[in-house]
Amino acid sequence: MILSLIILYVLTLIYLAIADRFRNHTTILALQGLLLFGIAIARLHEFHPVEMSFIIAETLIFKAIVIPAILMRVIRLTKINRIHSSSSQFGALVMSIVALVASCTITYYMADQRTDMIFFGVALYALLSGLILIVMRKRIFAHLIGFLVIENGVFLFSMAIGVELPMLINLAIMLDILISILILGMFLRRMDDEIHTDETDALTSIKD
Repeated sequence: MILSLIILYVLTLIYLAIADRFRNHTTILALQGLLLFGIAIARLHEFHPVEMSFIIAETLIFKAIVIPAILMRVIRLTKINRIHSSSSQFGALVMSIVALVASCTITYYMADQRTDMIFFGVALYALLSGLILIVMRKRIFAHLIGFLVIENGVFLFSMAIGVELPMLINLAIMLDILISILILGMFLRRMDDEIHTDETDALTSIKD
């Protein structure tokens, strides 16, 4: 069960590298939220109301519903649709595959009995995938997607070191939510400033 969810999550990261529409990116982020919810639930050995509430708030509500809804609204307001070019898509795909191989290699040589190395490897791949989106894309929205992918990787890192999500890990999850909100606020504020500027090429500057 967990392995299947992890494989699907890896496939979503690969798809992000080749997706050419921001609506698809947003849909993938929502799917990742659902997958993270399933993974976290499957990792729990016992039902704990506190841990369950943290999981639901972080994944099902925040990552799978709230963030995608906000991003879809931004897409409608700014009318952004596609990334820049197919060449950048191909380069991002190649870099994504390289990142996957690098993540597997690093995980293999860093084997530690105290850490779930499968989760560690996928988390590292998510981190690198987010960095690739930030570096290889020019649009602000793509950078926002990249940062959110990195935040998902942070959640997976917590899965790698805490099987039953003790309170320390729950606090880390809440910090993850706070950082995500700050990132969203920063980017949305920048987009809003660009939209309301008097320059005639405001929307172009947002997309570029």
